Amino acid sequence: HGRVYAISGLGFSPAALSIPWCRDHGVDIIPGDGYLPACVPAVVGTWALALKRFGTMGFGQVLAPAIELAENGFPVYPGLHEHLAATRDRYREVYPSTYRLYYPGGNVPEVGQLLVNRDLAGTLNRMADAEQAAAGKGRSASIDAASDVFYKGPIAERIVAYAGSNPVTDALGSLRTALLSAGDLARWQAAVEAPVSVNWRDLQVHKCSTWTQGPVFCQQLRLLAGFDLTAMGHNSETYLHTLIECAKLAFADREAYYGDPLFDDVPLDRLLSVAYADQRRKLIGPIASDQMRPGDVGRGIPVYAQSFDVLADHQQAIGRLSDQAGRDMTWANPHAGDTTQLDAADAAGNMVAATPSGGWIRSSPLIDGLGFCLGTRGQMFYLNPNRPSALAPHKRPRATLTPTLVTRNGQAYMAFGTPGGDSQDQTTLQFFLNCTVFGMNLQEAADAPTVVSNHFPSSFYPRVAFPAQVSAEDRLPRDVLNALAKRRHEVKLAAPWSHGRVMGIYRDPASGVLHAAASPREQIAYAMGW
Repeated sequence: HGRVYAISGLGFSPAALSIPWCRDHGVDIIPGDGYLPACVPAVVGTWALALKRFGTMGFGQVLAPAIELAENGFPVYPGLHEHLAATRDRYREVYPSTYRLYYPGGNVPEVGQLLVNRDLAGTLNRMADAEQAAAGKGRSASIDAASDVFYKGPIAERIVAYAGSNPVTDALGSLRTALLSAGDLARWQAAVEAPVSVNWRDLQVHKCSTWTQGPVFCQQLRLLAGFDLTAMGHNSETYLHTLIECAKLAFADREAYYGDPLFDDVPLDRLLSVAYADQRRKLIGPIASDQMRPGDVGRGIPVYAQSFDVLADHQQAIGRLSDQAGRDMTWANPHAGDTTQLDAADAAGNMVAATPSGGWIRSSPLIDGLGFCLGTRGQMFYLNPNRPSALAPHKRPRATLTPTLVTRNGQAYMAFGTPGGDSQDQTTLQFFLNCTVFGMNLQEAADAPTVVSNHFPSSFYPRVAFPAQVSAEDRLPRDVLNALAKRRHEVKLAAPWSHGRVMGIYRDPASGVLHAAASPREQIAYAMGW
């Protein structure tokens, strides 16, 4: 109790993939699909480490519900049905292994139909069996045995063999196999790290380091601390304008400075300092900025981060994008992304916030016989060696994944997060402010309409930006949105319930009672307790 830990659960790039390799093979930009952006799958090792260090259950116990769902099926929900209906031809032509599983009998599964994945059940059972076989060696060693089956055993062998011999066409029109090797999988390990933390009133807010975008949440809080948000009023014109402009400044610094801290020199102490926020806050005026404005941390403002055109060196690649790539859902909304969120709390006062993501069926084919696909986070690397988050062997891409844990007086207080790519640290920030500034309960805070800035370059291929653009849920008052437009925000109306799927947990410090809420957006998030 009283301590917060971050677990680095992001896979690194293959040893064989480097900027010189890309130049030699005519790659000007890493695509958002196929095998080139594949990094080491990290979810197994991450949860294994969490169980060893902080858990009370065995790996097989934790896997049991997932095994049951994979063996017996889960009901297709409306969003999945719509996606499969819209992309059936693409899967049939490009990802036949995915097509065989997700289209039983060649048909789009109906809403409520059970979708079975026996290959995935077999993969999970292999790990559970390995743990059971090593049970006499102690809890930690048996969990390691389960993880080793994945990273050093038959599962790793199948990943490398299949992805290395079954090429697929990516958005650049190239037919490629994966560069991942058995050595890459065997070498990767999850790690326990210190979180990045700032104070907000009487609370301590904790995020993962700059291998994620998480510190932008902290930078926005530092900037907002200089405003009387309560006096502005919830979702007023002035309040929303202030949020948007603070987001622009924080995300400009993300582009200028964030990257894997094992490789990149990230000036985080300066970026999160009160003095730096006081300096940056002066840039916020009554009119929306249409510029990229990273700050000077004492070594000059990086030239590469002052432009929206982060791909100035890669225009030939953009010019080669096919019509099919432009139509594909993978790039239809590069700021939206997709991901999952999990928050948990127990009676002993422990909390976990996790944002597992990356293995998207829309961007990488299923590994035949294993039932899952590889992640494509490598698309977030730059190929300009002067930038942070530039590609290097065995480096973590700077991801958008960004869970949040909050403590009060050293005790767990809140855990929350959301899907949503680049927008995650905007929708969760509004959720957090709804609770801490405007006194809403968790469900009210999650339900409230939000705005999202698309001003800065997307983390996702093809890395486009929309200067001064704001996506606003259509439940916001029209007079407020008109007032934002007069301030020169380019307001784009979004569907009424379309921004993220925030979920969170709160522990009442006085009673110890746990409260949970989940956004109704897309009707796939749940809050439950027992």
